[in-house]
Amino acid sequence: MLELKNISFEVHGDSATKEILKNINITLEDGFVAVTGPNGGGKSTLAKVIAGILKPTSGKIILDGEDITDMSITDRARKGISFAFQQPVRFKGLTVKDLITMAKGEKLSISEVCSYLSEVGLCAKDYINREVNASLSGGELKRIEIAMIMARGTKLSLFDEPEAGIDLWSFNNLIRVFEAMREKINGSILIISHQERILNIADKIIVIANGEVTAQGVKEEVMPTLLASSEACSTLMDKLA
Repeated sequence: MLELKNISFEVHGDSATKEILKNINITLEDGFVAVTGPNGGGKSTLAKVIAGILKPTSGKIILDGEDITDMSITDRARKGISFAFQQPVRFKGLTVKDLITMAKGEKLSISEVCSYLSEVGLCAKDYINREVNASLSGGELKRIEIAMIMARGTKLSLFDEPEAGIDLWSFNNLIRVFEAMREKINGSILIISHQERILNIADKIIVIANGEVTAQGVKEEVMPTLLASSEACSTLMDKLA
């Protein structure tokens, strides 16, 4: 279980201080959680604070009863937190097999590596020896990244807008992968997303705007409010057009 207690994050400029996160209180238990809200609201910052990429200005982060607020990203990874970037990193000179083996932290057989690739809908024989470079598309890289996270078997898997920069075909495949991952993973999945199809497969939805949690609850409670707000915004834009 992950607990965020009174988490705030500020950026100090030359002439002013900007508060990105304001007194965030969230409890994440096992399951699929989607974080959504307007652009610039603090969603990606929150994910980076949880992963340890950014350190909160104030507040505490508790993982399974242990205070990890001051832990580095490396130490948090050892504790069982994985983070997937909007744009997955390319590793020239490393193969897909190399990456999945490193993620697992132990020697894997070819069949074991192939099993993880199959889980994310990739034909193992076409990818296992591929170099993780510019020859791979964004959708392929994201599925390989998910295979790495599944190999790690972490307590908490964070995905920052996984739909960013991929085409519709890749997005549809990504949805199927997340649906399968939701059924099999033993832990929590937290996805930052604007996509209704991703929100629809979540157990819990958290809405963040202007650095604050404006709503949180089970999907059945939060989705109707989000859809109503979206429809109202569309109506207003139509009137202004």
